Amino acid sequence: MLSQNKIKELKIFAIKIRMETIKALGNLGFGHIGGSMSIVDTLAVLYGGAMNIDPENPKWEKRDWLVCSKGHAGPAIYSALALKGYFPIEKLMTLNKPGTHFPSHCDRNLTIGIDMTTGSLGQGASTALGIALAQRLNGTQNSTYLILGDGESQEGQVWEAVMSAAQQKTDNLIAFLDYNKKQLDGPIKDINDLADAKAKFESFRWFAQEVDGHDVKAIYEAIEKAKEIKERPSAIVLDTIKGKGCSFAEGVLKNHSMQISKEMMNEALSNLQNELEEIQA
Repeated sequence: MLSQNKIKELKIFAIKIRMETIKALGNLGFGHIGGSMSIVDTLAVLYGGAMNIDPENPKWEKRDWLVCSKGHAGPAIYSALALKGYFPIEKLMTLNKPGTHFPSHCDRNLTIGIDMTTGSLGQGASTALGIALAQRLNGTQNSTYLILGDGESQEGQVWEAVMSAAQQKTDNLIAFLDYNKKQLDGPIKDINDLADAKAKFESFRWFAQEVDGHDVKAIYEAIEKAKEIKERPSAIVLDTIKGKGCSFAEGVLKNHSMQISKEMMNEALSNLQNELEEIQA
């Protein structure tokens, strides 16, 4: 069970991730804001205690691995890494600029703390499975965490990996589906409906749960429950809102990637600062 102090700590961490992500994208003037915001609470839980990591030793062999298959959400991951001390926060201001170590999509060869290069949608599911199998062959106790997008899950490769993961009984693989119900061109239900995502994973012989993707306590407890499952991979379907916590993006249909003015950025940061102060009070 999470203590109230830990829940508060994770909520504060999530707000700070949102703020640093908005600063980086606002400084750039555009970027993938919607899908970055919807996974922030999960990142706060993972980097805030659920994952076994060491920022001072990013290549630690016993660390848990994170594969963000929806690689365009990299800005939020970079913010979480910076806040954990993997690199100076001010480096985030180089996001997607010439010579940067922080490209629009995650690149393990450029960014300290990124475990796998992603961005070609669907492929992260396969690479995460490969990592989980390698960990098992190496006899380590690592866990592999995978973040999938809901629009991305229209890719057949995702379900090939899901089927194979069940066959291989990879119980060290935990996948999150960021079910924010929107993709680049509109609502998922109008383009290629996923329907009951939890039931889909269950039909592929995964242990599946569905939680509020903005409730840090629920996410943490779902991860702990998934860790107890043996001989089956686990899926956690995150009921999320695209753009969550960002005043100019939340509830906006075309928020996959958008132009961001200084005024928009400052208003969003002001709102989050107020929220932060309320929690800290």
